[in-house]
Amino acid sequence: MSERAEDDDRAAVAAVVRAFFDAFTSGPELEERLDALPGLFVQGAVVVRTCGGEPTVHDVPGFVAPRRALLTSGDVTGFREWEVDGRTELLGDVAHHVCTYAKRWSQDGVEHTGRGAKSLQLVRTGAGWRLSAVAWDDERAGWSSPEGWPTSARP
Repeated sequence: MSERAEDDDRAAVAAVVRAFFDAFTSGPELEERLDALPGLFVQGAVVVRTCGGEPTVHDVPGFVAPRRALLTSGDVTGFREWEVDGRTELLGDVAHHVCTYAKRWSQDGVEHTGRGAKSLQLVRTGAGWRLSAVAWDDERAGWSSPEGWPTSARP
């Protein structure tokens, strides 16, 4: 692969990752970003939440629906989640992006923050790079982001 083609692939993967994180930002155009989110995934993609318990596996609609309900209910305001640090491995038509992330929001007038790690697997399609799987774990007592990975930054 030429250096230019690799740079183009990295930029395209970065754009999908950015769009994934941006989809869950409260405020104007939230509905439009959530409506566009399924287009970032291939048919049959899975999203897995670990977070210290038995993994919860979602299809894309099952992942989006409760987040849409939460972010549009008014119970949670000012939600923002962003990548802190990450790296992408390109393996032909497969890409793997692993990153740490942070988030903040208000609920019932109380400010909250959190952070964790995500693993995003992408595949090259005729329509461009698309997510085939996403898995994440949030920091909690007994687990924190890997040593050497930045865990706090503001967007």
